[in-house]
Amino acid sequence: MKLSRSLYIVLMMMPFIGTNSFGQNFDQIKQYKANFSIAVKGTDKFLAIRSFVNKNQKYLLLVNTETLDTKVDLAGNYNTSSLKGPEIMTTFKNSPYIKSLQAAATKDLQLQNAGIDHAIPKEKGIALTIDLCPSHKNLDRIIFQSVFDEFKKIEQPAPIAISISGKWMLKHQDDLNWLKSLVQKNELDITWVNHSYHHDVNTLPLAENFLLAPGTNLDVEVLENEKLMLKNGLTPSIFFRFPGLVSDQRIVNKIEAYGLIPVGSDAWLAKGQQPNAGSIVLIHGNGNEEIGVKDFIQLLKNKQADIKNKQWLLFDLRQGLEKEFDQ
Repeated sequence: MKLSRSLYIVLMMMPFIGTNSFGQNFDQIKQYKANFSIAVKGTDKFLAIRSFVNKNQKYLLLVNTETLDTKVDLAGNYNTSSLKGPEIMTTFKNSPYIKSLQAAATKDLQLQNAGIDHAIPKEKGIALTIDLCPSHKNLDRIIFQSVFDEFKKIEQPAPIAISISGKWMLKHQDDLNWLKSLVQKNELDITWVNHSYHHDVNTLPLAENFLLAPGTNLDVEVLENEKLMLKNGLTPSIFFRFPGLVSDQRIVNKIEAYGLIPVGSDAWLAKGQQPNAGSIVLIHGNGNEEIGVKDFIQLLKNKQADIKNKQWLLFDLRQGLEKEFDQ
């Protein structure tokens, strides 16, 4: 029998504390690479997907392939052996991580909304994802405060995922620090999703737009964004959200080659899509989607009784996929 997530986290707590859990800022990153290896420490085995040097110390970005959690730790704490793509799939083939990658790949032909779009169909509630695309407007703080106010007696910290772009981080340090403070105060549990560095958009058709635009450098969009996240004390998750939810088979394959799981949405509120049990809900919190924000606030009001009775909850993306594929 496999351990429940809650018990597993308790047992794994010590290795995860003291690395990046409290917002360690890596501000002198060099040699940041997509390197894959098995990393073993005692009886614990992780998949390392990145390596880098900071202040003459080598670090690894590590994935727990069972719980889908990530952490940053000193490379010297682990025995490592390099892996190539096929070896990764074989070594961890029965894990929720590999099964999630495979599930995401089944929708790689879609021009929009490729990847995982429905996390936990057997549960009562949603996985809430909030996108922070580049914007000159301030953060819609009411979204986050409303989540905390509604769920503080039911789920604390309330789990949400934030898809964050590099250009947003560069222009909104005060808002980013405020979000980090909510984590520090145990009000929210945030999964940080890579949403590309530039998040460029043009006037061309979708097949030539966003990350599909000619000349796009994926190393910059993926790896530079992760570096900026680490510089700001954020631990990158194993999730990636395509800007505009636009992709093609080629780019889905490339994103998965970085070890990342593409995440879509089956309930983009501003487009009138209504959430069902287990939906991955999408709203924008960057000040540019007033309709989506209003719809979400109204959704919370409509679900107040269900929330109080624990019949409508927020679910962690990682937890949802772990439950779905932990068989």
